[in-house]
Amino acid sequence: MAGSLVALLMPASLLMVSATTTADAADAPLNTTNARKAKSKAKLVAMPQIVQQGSKPASANSAKAALTATIKPAKAGRPVALRAEGQEVEDGLEDQAHEEGSRRVRCPDLQARQGAELPRHRCGVQGCQGRHQQVHQHLPLADRVVHRRVLRLHALGHWNHRGPNYEPASLRECSKGSPSAVSVSGGTVRLSVIKDPTRSGEKCVAKKDGKSTGSFAYRLNGHIGTEGAVSMKYGFAAARIKTHKLRGQHGGFWMRPTVAAGGDPRAEIDVIEYFGDKHPSGGLTSFIYSTKNNQAVKTGSWIKNSTSFLKNKKDGWSKNYHVFSVEWTRSVYIFRIDGKETRRTKVGISDQEQFPILSVLASDYEISQMKGGDSKLPQTMAVDWVRLWQA
Repeated sequence: MAGSLVALLMPASLLMVSATTTADAADAPLNTTNARKAKSKAKLVAMPQIVQQGSKPASANSAKAALTATIKPAKAGRPVALRAEGQEVEDGLEDQAHEEGSRRVRCPDLQARQGAELPRHRCGVQGCQGRHQQVHQHLPLADRVVHRRVLRLHALGHWNHRGPNYEPASLRECSKGSPSAVSVSGGTVRLSVIKDPTRSGEKCVAKKDGKSTGSFAYRLNGHIGTEGAVSMKYGFAAARIKTHKLRGQHGGFWMRPTVAAGGDPRAEIDVIEYFGDKHPSGGLTSFIYSTKNNQAVKTGSWIKNSTSFLKNKKDGWSKNYHVFSVEWTRSVYIFRIDGKETRRTKVGISDQEQFPILSVLASDYEISQMKGGDSKLPQTMAVDWVRLWQA
């Protein structure tokens, strides 16, 4: 991707496979004569290439797909196993019970690269009396891999700069978007918060809840989007990001409808926002903005136990790249980090075309939170690639 700002891919269909089967306990070898007859249902879904943790830029085509299995009925403490042909995967299994009475299990070791033949695999649950019950037949995912139509964006091609004015109403009286805060090198786009050189020596009074938190240098924000050029409605949106480090600004990958085309400006999908390494709540959020009965509605929260989504203790949001994504259907948003679900909601689902936005914004209410103040600028977020999969 040398020389390109970001890759934006829009295949004709999603890499999405699912199957539901039942298996009778009588089909499995019995270890006890007292075993009860049991049935389970399993749904196995292959998602797009939304897994790619690493310290360096990498080809979007080398990202890995993620697999999710849903098992019904769910039972606390009931182990679940995903198997590749002839090999049981023991490491990296994550399970979670849901209201619907099902259990979802993600198996990172079964991720596969685009263009490579995906393994056939089975999903099983631990049945009664400790015997293993197979609930999934072999599923040849390789037959379902779709060809992708690739749109590469060179320089600032389909991207435009946003927020060019200081905007008190948007809580950014002390900062504004500028091309000076955006650069492209080594296959990545770098979005920064920097001092505004045209206002050198001037100070801005930052405010939180209407009260002054101090005087600081005016700032320029890296803030770009594809409004009027590229958008989507339903599917997957993902970006591979290495965040900035310090508090005092927040990086984001988000989506909005084109207002000029009649879109509701309050319909917004914040796939991810990051507020700094030392934030007491972990720093990561996902929010949805919508309207109901002509009233603004905000849904979302801080991502709980955010460190559990890191690869290991040496990993970090500002140390390595991670893929942040949203699955958007007519009825639900599902947010993920490297294929692992962080939250889902059925509130405020947009039915409008949305375009992607990348930004690092220094809002007035957070500027004073940066230890070292103006001397710690610039703060920079790097984005390796962005992809959209249209449903």
